[in-house]
Amino acid sequence: MAKESKNYPPNINDERDVRLKKMQDLCDRGYDPFPSESHKKNTVLQALSKPPETRVSVAGRIMLKREMGKIAFAQVHDQSGNIQIVLKLGDIEEEAFKTFVKKIDAGDIIEVMGTRFQTQSGQESILVQSWTLLAKALRPLPDKVHGLQDEELKLRKRYLDLMTDPELRDVFYRKAIFWSSMREFLVKRDFLEVETPVLEASAGGADATPFMTHHNALDMDVYLRISMGELWQKRLMVAGFEKTFEIGRQFRNEGMSREHLQDYMQMEFYWAYANYKDSMKLVQKMYQHVIKKTYGSLQFSAIGTFQDIDLSGSWGTIDYRSTIKEHTGIDILKAKNDAIRKTLGELNVTFQDNEGRGRLIDSLWKFCRKQIKGPVFLINLPVEVSPLAKRQKKNSSLTERYQIIIAGSELGNGYTELNDPIDQAARFDDQSALREAGDTEAQMHDHDFVEALEYGMPPTTGFGVSERLFSFLENRPIRECVLFPLVKPKQEE
Repeated sequence: MAKESKNYPPNINDERDVRLKKMQDLCDRGYDPFPSESHKKNTVLQALSKPPETRVSVAGRIMLKREMGKIAFAQVHDQSGNIQIVLKLGDIEEEAFKTFVKKIDAGDIIEVMGTRFQTQSGQESILVQSWTLLAKALRPLPDKVHGLQDEELKLRKRYLDLMTDPELRDVFYRKAIFWSSMREFLVKRDFLEVETPVLEASAGGADATPFMTHHNALDMDVYLRISMGELWQKRLMVAGFEKTFEIGRQFRNEGMSREHLQDYMQMEFYWAYANYKDSMKLVQKMYQHVIKKTYGSLQFSAIGTFQDIDLSGSWGTIDYRSTIKEHTGIDILKAKNDAIRKTLGELNVTFQDNEGRGRLIDSLWKFCRKQIKGPVFLINLPVEVSPLAKRQKKNSSLTERYQIIIAGSELGNGYTELNDPIDQAARFDDQSALREAGDTEAQMHDHDFVEALEYGMPPTTGFGVSERLFSFLENRPIRECVLFPLVKPKQEE
């Protein structure tokens, strides 16, 4: 049995000391404060559905507790809900009643057996006949009225925030539905779920700064993936697979914001013998399926600063070049880099002096994007910002690429994949030159991937969406939509 020996008397002003003393008293009376077994038969929700006089057995955490002479009340919570338990002296043994009153606290996890009944005030309850301590809480719960108020403490002690905030718990039930319904949608359409490497010799498939580590067994530096296996899944298209997808975590060593994390969930699919127009049709259906399954509606009263967003019906398209020109006066296909820099400065958009043309154009677009309500498909993106997308036949300066814009943000990205190995090698060369000039987000040259393309990849479209979409639909910062976001270790005083 658990005991903590002390050579000094407990500090009655220290809640932990008081609870430790109660735990020791329980041990002395023969109670095990941390048994390994539970004989729970019902969830709280199941118990609530039972008729009066039915015997039930539930287990959970005591959230509230109060005593009134020969009767004690407590609220017990499990994953399915809350129920009141009532202990009456006479209906339960005197020793068990007094021990519960004096030694059991809010936060303790218990199991109770009793009968269902309704109090005079109409409160659905369990009249307890016996109880068992399953875990003694040595620290008190947060204040029941105000909960955790400090934002950093909420993230650092996430388990307490989840324990005391039912709305936050509901976020993660919805998040599970969000990903499972996406998987369901794709599997139903014959997409094969695959797993591709998390550690890569070269980080590819996106413009991002990777995390780097060292592989001891192979004595080589490797990178954590920055895409959901884009270049690997396209190798699978070369190999003869025609529909694949992967849902997993990817990593980008970049800044944090309301929309960005360094470690997050992403889905990417690849579809052979199809192009970006086919993909747009499929993706709209997928989004509407997933959102309806997760939220029961396609209408949202507010997302970010935008009001009354309707995701139903057919989504329209907007043109990349003309949208930027409308909002900034810049024609991205004609303007010189210096003119773009000048305009960015006038718009108070920060940029680095060593940024290439593609990054400058992208900064212009991100300024414009914040003003677009959506949902719309952004199309006709230029080659400079699309190193892996196929060129348009009618205009080789543009690509067969699209983004989904909702509430001023990019919430999905797809294109017809570049399957010309000569063009791909040349674009990798351009990206390598940008990296050498100091652009850490420019893509690395993947010679092995180019060689794979030389064996022939059929026309293929690909698409990716991250959990940013979910956080936008929740109207919360993305960090709040992660169960345990990374925080700096607490400094010891």
